[in-house]
Amino acid sequence: MKKFEEYLASLQADFHDSRTKEAMFYSLLAGGKRVRPRLLFELLKGYGIAEEAGYPCGAAIEMIHTYSLIHDDLPAMDDDTLRRGRKTCHIAFDEATAILAGDALLTQAFQIVLRCSCSAEAKVKLVELLSVHAGIDGMILGQTYDIEAENAVHQTIEQLEQIHRHKTGKLLILPLLCAAVISNHDEDIELLRLIGEKIGLSFQIQDDIMDVTVAQSQLGKSTSDEKNHKATYVTLLGIEEAQMLCDRYYDEAMMLMNDLHAQTDGLIAFLKELKTRRN
Repeated sequence: MKKFEEYLASLQADFHDSRTKEAMFYSLLAGGKRVRPRLLFELLKGYGIAEEAGYPCGAAIEMIHTYSLIHDDLPAMDDDTLRRGRKTCHIAFDEATAILAGDALLTQAFQIVLRCSCSAEAKVKLVELLSVHAGIDGMILGQTYDIEAENAVHQTIEQLEQIHRHKTGKLLILPLLCAAVISNHDEDIELLRLIGEKIGLSFQIQDDIMDVTVAQSQLGKSTSDEKNHKATYVTLLGIEEAQMLCDRYYDEAMMLMNDLHAQTDGLIAFLKELKTRRN
């Protein structure tokens, strides 16, 4: 992923210097697992397309993801102080600058994705996918459900899944669908939507488990769910049952990949990496 990190860093040259730009790239270039771009790149390679062809789209998705983390960490949301092993954006800068940095990342994502070397029709589809999956009925809906669930007296596993099918899942479905569009494999879109949904749920359950089993210093982020009185898969199911559900979703996603019109060894290998991650 070194070449992709260099591509992300190169985007700084496109914008005038400002405190907001500094905060924007402070968060974007802070590292992280780059799960969403890697899903995109592995599937593109499975379709026989070089991962470099997906760099603008991968950057756009990572910009949207980073904006969501900046805003999620704000005092009005989760009020967190650590992200990707460093101070959260509003702590490193200030709250107003963090809000603007998130706004800038979201806005510029739509400009960057248009740099993909695909047809104009495909670019329109990519813009639509970014908007739908990040928007009011996508990730934002999940964040809305999450806020509404704080301090709820009773919360069911079905309600929790509804939160994370949107808050986490939509941005993990997105790169898979974008890969299908860039490579002209629309026939796989519905199957990829199901695969991405299962990846999203397993990924979130894994996060909930690690929040109580892995040190904050190793995670590289704050663990604020308990402080914010949020239900998690661990609080509702216990660690053992939550782990079983996590493994089941990962395994189901990998089985479904056998039906894709792509060579899936790389994508399956990456999912196996995710299944054993510790941060």
